[in-house]
Parts: sequence; C-alpha cells; structure tokens
Amino acid sequence: MKNSITKYLLLISGFLILSNVSFSQSENFRSRSSFGFMVGGSYYIGDLNKYAHFRRTKLSGGVLYRYYVNSRIAIRGGVRYGKVEAYDSDASSSIQQQRNLSFQSEIWEVAGGLEFNYLNYKLGNDKYFFSPYLYIDIGVFRMNPQTKFNNELVDLQPIGTEGQGSSLSQKDPYSLTQLVVPFGVGFKLNLGEKAAVSFEYGLRKTFTDYLDDVGGKYVDAELLAQENGSIASRLSDPSTSTLQMSGSRGNSATKDWYSMFGVMFTFSLGNPDDCFYKSK
Repeated sequence: MKNSITKYLLLISGFLILSNVSFSQSENFRSRSSFGFMVGGSYYIGDLNKYAHFRRTKLSGGVLYRYYVNSRIAIRGGVRYGKVEAYDSDASSSIQQQRNLSFQSEIWEVAGGLEFNYLNYKLGNDKYFFSPYLYIDIGVFRMNPQTKFNNELVDLQPIGTEGQGSSLSQKDPYSLTQLVVPFGVGFKLNLGEKAAVSFEYGLRKTFTDYLDDVGGKYVDAELLAQENGSIASRLSDPSTSTLQMSGSRGNSATKDWYSMFGVMFTFSLGNPDDCFYKSK
C-alpha cells in the first residue's frame, strides 16, 4: 500500500514538474513574441514609372508577428495588402505619354524573414526601449493587373496584350502569383510595458516584369484581334499615335518593384522577460 502511494505521489510530482517546465517555456515564448498591425502606403516602380518614388501612393496595411531570438535579432512574418497604379500620362517624356499605357493592381503579400536591431532592444523594457533596424524577408505576392476600357476595369492577364497564349508569341500567360524579396529599414520605440510603435519603409524586389502587364514587344494589332479579341488589341496599343506602335513595349531587361511603408503598432503576447536581458 505504501509503495503504491509513493509511486502515485512520484507520478503527480513528475507531472507537476513537467507542467511547470512547459508553462515556463510557454511563458518565455510569449514574452519574446509580439503581434501588430500596420497602416501606410504602397507604390510601384517599373516601365510606367521608372524613377518617381511615392508617385500615386495608395493605402496599404497588414499584420506582423515577431519572435525575438535575442536583443538584436528577431524572426518575423506577416501578411500585407496594398494597391499600386501608374499612368504613362504622368511621365515627363513625350514618347512615354504617346504610348499611353496604364494599369492598377491589388497586391496580397505573405512573407517572413529576419530583423536586425542596430541597438539592444526589448519590447516593454525601460533600458532597451528603442532601436533602428534592418529587415529582409522572402515570400510570395498575388497581383492582378487591370486597366479601364469603356469605363470598366478589365483584367489584363487573361486577354494576352502581348500575344501570350497565341501563335503570335512563344510566351505563356504570366503567373499572377510571384516570388518577392522585401527588405527595408525601420525605427521602433516602446510605448510602455506592452506596446511599441515602429516606422518602417521597405522595397520589394520581384522576379516578374508583368506587375504592370508591360514587359515584351508589340504584336500585330489585326492578328492579335483575330486570336485574342478586339479588347486585347485595343489595350495592347492605346497610343495616341495614328500609326501602329511596333518594337519594344517595355524594358524586359528590368523587373518591376513596389514599396510598402507605414506606421506599425505592436503588442507583447506575454509579460516582460527581464532576466533574459540582464546579461546583455
């Protein structure tokens, strides 16, 4: 009987110890974790807007999770939404104005990577309460280039404005889901023990030249109308010239970029873990 009670007590003690360790690990994980939301802007750089940063900036937003490995490095991941657009009519070049192309696209981005604090930093800590930082992620984004035709938005990828999917081009329709490498800089500042504010600016390196639906050459307008339809032909060459455009429609040697930036509010998912930073 005594042996049974002893075994029972040992079993309960072991369970309590394991539970306490698991709880401590869980608390430690939460104390290093934060979750936040971001509101800001997004814009595009590419064939229709080569150099003008912040031109036609649109509203963007998203959510972000961070796990602090230590006071200098964090693992991050998030989901963001934005919108970009560009018009040849905005350009200073008369040749580009004559080309008269335009587009707009929503962007959904999922990415994760690393964040590097320039200074020791801990959310909720009154000693390490601010730091500039750098970040680099890798992820995917979903796009859908459109333009207006007769006051209605038309999806450009399905109609093949450069002859994609027809005998006029060896190219297949481009994918609407693409790889992306976001990278940028920021500055974070604690707002008490559980919250912080960050200001972040980032660029997105893409591996497609078709965020704007412009990346190849003009094809014969009459043949394009026969194979892909009259709308494809009209939107392939909406130029103000009385002559049919020919040659390069865009610069295929360069890929498109976009930017997302804004202000972010983050909140700790646990209590401050000051012991972790005493030796830092």
